[in-house]
Amino acid sequence: NAFFSWVTQSYGKTVGWCLRLSAIVLVVYVGLLGLTGFSMSRIPSGFVPIQDKGYLVADVQLPDSASLERTVEAVAKVEQIGLQTPGVAHVVSIPGQSFVLNANSSNYASVFFPLEPFNERKGAELSGEAILKRLRARLAREVPEARVLVFGAPAVRGLGNAGGFKLMVKAIGDVDYGALQARADNLAAKGNQQPGLVGLFDGFRAKTPQLYVNVDREKVKKMGVQLSDVFAALQAYLGSYYVNDFNRFGRTWQVNIQAEPRFRTVAETVRQLKVRNADGDMVPLGAVAEVRESSGPVQITRYNMFPAAPIAGASLPDVSTGDVLATMERLADQELSKNMTSEWTELSYLQKQASKVEEFRDLRQNPLSAFVLGAVLVFFVLAGLYEGWSLPLAVILVVPMCVLCALAGVFFRGLDNNLFTQIGFVVLIGLACKNAILIVEFARDRQLEGASAFQAAVEAARVRLRPIVMTTFCFIHMVPPYFASGAGAEMRRSVGTAMLWGAFGVTLFGIFLTPVFFYVIRRFAGPVRKPAHDPAAALADGSSRPQRAATVVVSASSNGDPAGGLSARK
Repeated sequence: NAFFSWVTQSYGKTVGWCLRLSAIVLVVYVGLLGLTGFSMSRIPSGFVPIQDKGYLVADVQLPDSASLERTVEAVAKVEQIGLQTPGVAHVVSIPGQSFVLNANSSNYASVFFPLEPFNERKGAELSGEAILKRLRARLAREVPEARVLVFGAPAVRGLGNAGGFKLMVKAIGDVDYGALQARADNLAAKGNQQPGLVGLFDGFRAKTPQLYVNVDREKVKKMGVQLSDVFAALQAYLGSYYVNDFNRFGRTWQVNIQAEPRFRTVAETVRQLKVRNADGDMVPLGAVAEVRESSGPVQITRYNMFPAAPIAGASLPDVSTGDVLATMERLADQELSKNMTSEWTELSYLQKQASKVEEFRDLRQNPLSAFVLGAVLVFFVLAGLYEGWSLPLAVILVVPMCVLCALAGVFFRGLDNNLFTQIGFVVLIGLACKNAILIVEFARDRQLEGASAFQAAVEAARVRLRPIVMTTFCFIHMVPPYFASGAGAEMRRSVGTAMLWGAFGVTLFGIFLTPVFFYVIRRFAGPVRKPAHDPAAALADGSSRPQRAATVVVSASSNGDPAGGLSARK
């Protein structure tokens, strides 16, 4: 108590000097506002932090039209490397399907790496990002026959099948699939050369080797072959055909028929495959259909009605998603031709929409609008409570300091200004205003008692220092989120950093700036007047309705009877 009393006395003297040098303090405050705006523009922007969700996704792609057998062999190597990596619990592989591209092909595969539980992965070397980095290095070195790209889990479930970003390159003019692939491949290659971007690839293939089959319906009819039998034979030989199930060894097995690989890879052998006609004779497929080798896209993706090539990629942990979007947009403007354009999709699209401010209605999707509207709402509530604008203005002017202090914490920890950081901004409005109200309301009461604005401000700051410090230390509960680990740690660290730095920072600035604001505003606003509805009195007696003032007149009787000489008048 003795130490705190000494601190309080020293603080009161410092506040007195700040009031005497109020002009210089206001100049410093304007500089801090400029620094806040500068920090908002310079600190990397984000949306939803990259999170360790307990599993990783690998996209495996072999050369065009590679057989499924080759894909299975490459996937076996990927599985072995995954099982040898510390922190990986087990591996699940799906040859023939790419979850990242939402495509099916014999040269595609997806591999999932479920990680060990968080309580068994202690230390930075077993974090999801560290495991992902090791897997990328080993797979690139030990599986040269395939392109294996490893991604984290999507930040928001349902918005994409893997982490990172996805950009759609659209052909809005004359459609040339070869040119579309060439431009998209070039854009992905340029992106991989940018610092902080990894794993960019173009998922569109325009010239995949294929077999073109053109059934001659007249020949089919002349030879007595049913057209449906031709299609069924093509499906059974080249694709596969489900027959039935059977039970054996305590399990149910599925029967599918398909031609051996050597009979379905070359046009000449496909022509020799047979189909039965109405007389029971076997007719070669080459007699009723034209079979020739061709090339074309594996699949055609249309985005907003235009043919598009998806470019997927990821970024390193120290690169914000806002910088990623800006870099890729700059490259797209440089590398794409005039008849092509680019658009974001999945989570990147939502981030772009949230940061866009072109019309007034865009403010509804901007996260910072919640902070601005929250501050305006607090000002209006205080204006109604105090029946004036001067006292609420002295309270609300300190609010920008919480943003400055929170951004300072984000900067020093190497984080980005993401959605959860901005949630912390909104929460800090309440703390900043509450601390300021403790000083402003006490100073107003002292002025009503006849003290000058200078004396009221100094006394209010000195007397209300202890409650302000106690209120601020209630934010000590944000220390565990500040050092969070485990599931959802990335989100909790963002909120904890913004709120912890903002709480203590705005308190440090507020205890010196708020008395100055009150002193200066009261000098220009004139003498303080007690409102008809006194907030302090209303809070004290629990009533919110204004009461009519009562005046009591006391007079002494001449006969010495005090009771007889009392009269009251309302």
